[in-house]
Amino acid sequence: MTRRMFSPFRHVTRTIATASSLSLISRPSSCVTKRSGVCNHFWPRQTRAYAAIPPTGLAPTHSIYVSNSTNPYFNLTLEDWLFRYHPPQAPLLLLYRDSSCVVIGRNQNPWKEVNLTEAKVRGVPWIRRRSGGGTVYHDLGNTNYSIHVPRTTFDRSATAQVVVRAVRALAWTRSAYKIVSNRAYHHGTMLISTRLDTLGDLLHTNKPTMNTKGVASVRSPVRNLVQSSMTATHQAFVDAMVGSFREEYGIDKEPCVVDEAPEYVQDEYFRVGMTELRSWDWAYGQTPEFEYVVSKVFEWGEVTSTIHSKHGLILSCSFSLSEDASISQTTRSALDTLSQNLIGTRYGFVDGSETLGAIGGGNEVGRVEEVWSWLKGEMNV
Repeated sequence: MTRRMFSPFRHVTRTIATASSLSLISRPSSCVTKRSGVCNHFWPRQTRAYAAIPPTGLAPTHSIYVSNSTNPYFNLTLEDWLFRYHPPQAPLLLLYRDSSCVVIGRNQNPWKEVNLTEAKVRGVPWIRRRSGGGTVYHDLGNTNYSIHVPRTTFDRSATAQVVVRAVRALAWTRSAYKIVSNRAYHHGTMLISTRLDTLGDLLHTNKPTMNTKGVASVRSPVRNLVQSSMTATHQAFVDAMVGSFREEYGIDKEPCVVDEAPEYVQDEYFRVGMTELRSWDWAYGQTPEFEYVVSKVFEWGEVTSTIHSKHGLILSCSFSLSEDASISQTTRSALDTLSQNLIGTRYGFVDGSETLGAIGGGNEVGRVEEVWSWLKGEMNV
């Protein structure tokens, strides 16, 4: 039985002949050249944290890059660096693997897409990438590919055929696209031997009353490539992708093998970019506007709360009570105060002292604490 996961990507099944391992990867003397000057560009409208893209002292000089790093923060920054600084008229291929993590699209809601409680228990980070699309799970059992081409020649079918020719077996892939200015890229994940049970657990959420203005993932069936070909490995897929890409775009240059070396990690673009991916402003502060309606029945009555949030901040919070709720006017007023105290706080990161401190005492303050304990739990999962 196959697992199901959230993703807006179209999953295709192709049957093609077996690809041989070509052992095409070699290590050139240098994958980058030093830039003669610092070039500053402005980000597309996608981050509130920075007004301008960090400068880089490096310039990509190859057509094919294979990353040895399994650090998702490094690899996602590498992908973005190549997208911005590689010559826009030249096709480009990037291949890499990540250690276990969940990657969501730039315009997605982590509280809707990721089982945050399960991720915390397993110690698995989630990361918001800089391109759109849906949520995917990465581990060492899947290989990520990114094909960059000029926008004027961007053809989803052509880039997909690069992958189809490379696999030559029953393959399930997930992919997405990004188009900015004069460049576009098609990136995706080939599931080779990934932990489908972990994938399912981390991407299983149940919040039907959370309505978001961002991009919501959709359920799609997935399977591993090794279920169709026991000889499928990361290296075999990398070699096949390199060969297929060369064939499609007429490239005969050797791939550049990238390590998490000082020339990269000490470059300002990589240093700032990797730091930004970990920051609250990027991870949570980019969350599109959403509304969450939750209800709970207490011994003294039912409470319904409606929370409105944007960019990770609570814009409003209201409470409505069932007609038979047995609470005093004092407690109702205390709930109103709680609502006001939540405005402007970080959704899911509210300290109880910030919200209950101004409510005061009284015999029924315990009921307000009950409501707050429940609501905080709802926001943290």
